[in-house]
Amino acid sequence: MRKPDPIIEIRFCVEEDFHGQRLDHYLKRKIRRLSRTRIQEVIRTQLVGPGGRTMKPSSPVATGDELVIRRPARPEPPAPSHLPLLYGDDDVRVFDKPAGMAMHATARYYFTTMARLLRERYPDDGLQICHRLDRETSGCVVVARGKAAAARLKMAFEQRRVGKTYVALVRGTPTWDERDVDLPLALAPPRHMNGPDRPPMQIRMHVDAAGLSAQTHVRVIARGRDVALVECRPRTGRQHQIRAHLAALGHPVVGDKLYAHGEDTFVRYCDMAPGAMTDAEIAAELGMARQALHAARVTFPHPSTGELVTVDSPLPADMQAYLDSHR
Repeated sequence: MRKPDPIIEIRFCVEEDFHGQRLDHYLKRKIRRLSRTRIQEVIRTQLVGPGGRTMKPSSPVATGDELVIRRPARPEPPAPSHLPLLYGDDDVRVFDKPAGMAMHATARYYFTTMARLLRERYPDDGLQICHRLDRETSGCVVVARGKAAAARLKMAFEQRRVGKTYVALVRGTPTWDERDVDLPLALAPPRHMNGPDRPPMQIRMHVDAAGLSAQTHVRVIARGRDVALVECRPRTGRQHQIRAHLAALGHPVVGDKLYAHGEDTFVRYCDMAPGAMTDAEIAAELGMARQALHAARVTFPHPSTGELVTVDSPLPADMQAYLDSHR
C-alpha cells in the first residue's frame, strides 16, 4: 500500500501588534515571498483558523489566534544529511554545516534542514541555532544547548563580540594583497521579474552611500589561474556583506548565482525543478555548483565561563579541488 504524502504544517500565533488586521494582510507580512493573490489562494485552500473554522482573506485576526497552513509536501531537491561536530560541551556545540543544507524551513526545504536534523538527532538537548549561514555557504555554525546558553550566545552575536573568519574563491586575481573594504550597503531597488504571480524581487544588496555602514577586511591567501583564495573578516554583519563587497571589488565569489551572474540567473535556478540539472552541469555553467564561500573560523565567549573559544573548519574538498585545478 502506498504511503500517504507527508503533510507540512506551518503555524502562526497572531501577535498583539496585528490585532484587527485583515488575514491576507497579516499573512503577507509573514510570508513575504508570496504575492497577495497567492496568499488569498492559500487562505482558501490550505488555511485552518482558530477552532478549525474556515476564514476569508478579509477576515480580521485577533491577538492569540492560532492559524495553521497545511499542505502536502512537495518533492525537495537533494540535500546533504551529514553534520559533523567540530566542538561540543555541556553548553554549546559547533557543527560543520555542509554546502547545500538549509538552516531553517523554506519554500523548498522542510525535511532536510539543519534545524530539523538537530531536533531529530538530539531530541532532548534543547538545541538552538545562534546565527545563520546561506544555504550554499559551508562551515562553522554555533548551536546553544538550553535557553540560558542560547540567550547569552545570541546576545554575543548581536553585540558583535563574536569573531568570524570566512574564506572564498573569487573570480580573477587581485592585484593587491590586503584591502580594508568600507562600503555602505542597502537593498537594491525591487526588480519586477517575469510571471503574473511573482512579487517584485528585492534580495540583492548593493553599494549605496545612504546605506548602512559595512566593513570587511580581505586578504589574499593564494592565487591561481584566474582565481584567488581570499580570507574575509567582516567587522559588521550586513546581509550578503562579504558577497556584495567582493563583487564591488570586481572579484565576485565563484559560483555565486546572484552577485557573479545576476538576478536572472539567480531566479532561473530558484525556479528550476528539483533534479533538473546535476551539480556537474551547474558547475559547467557557473564554475562551481554552489557559491564558494566557507565559514572557516568562529571565536565566541563561552556562555558559562566567558572565556574565548575558537573553532576551525577545514577548507571543503570542492573548494580545494577547484583551486588545485586552476593552479
